Amino acid sequence: MKSATVSQLKKELQNSSKEELVDFCIRLVKHKKENKELLTYLIYETEDEDAFVFQVKEEIDELFDTMNTDRYFFMKKTVQKIDRQIKKHIRYSKKTETKIELLLYFCVKLQEMRPAYTGNSIINNIYDRQIVAIKNSIGKLHEDLQYDYQMELVALESE
Repeated sequence: MKSATVSQLKKELQNSSKEELVDFCIRLVKHKKENKELLTYLIYETEDEDAFVFQVKEEIDELFDTMNTDRYFFMKKTVQKIDRQIKKHIRYSKKTETKIELLLYFCVKLQEMRPAYTGNSIINNIYDRQIVAIKNSIGKLHEDLQYDYQMELVALESE
């Protein structure tokens, strides 16, 4: 089965009744956990972005706390999992400030990690990619926010 384009789906959804839209949403939510998480974000968490960021940071803390630090292999797998989780939450939010906040927090947690992330090239590359993503995102913000986040980034890089 070939799926329709987004614009085709949008046109059809605009012609649907409220009951049909609710039914479509419920059916989507039943099929994939990520759809359910996105709908939960859209319904409950878009109003209070700070609470959403705080909740994601707690999730990151929990994952870092449960990390197996016996070998770099296990550490790398956990860091990759955390990275995927953060990117998923960034996709939900689509706000540049949220993206920068979460990536900065992730980088801080990587720096606090023991043994050091620099002992593994893959984890080090993940860290470097996050720094580049932060720098690219900072350029899209208002000047005042750029300055604030730039100062946080400089403090992060100097450690």
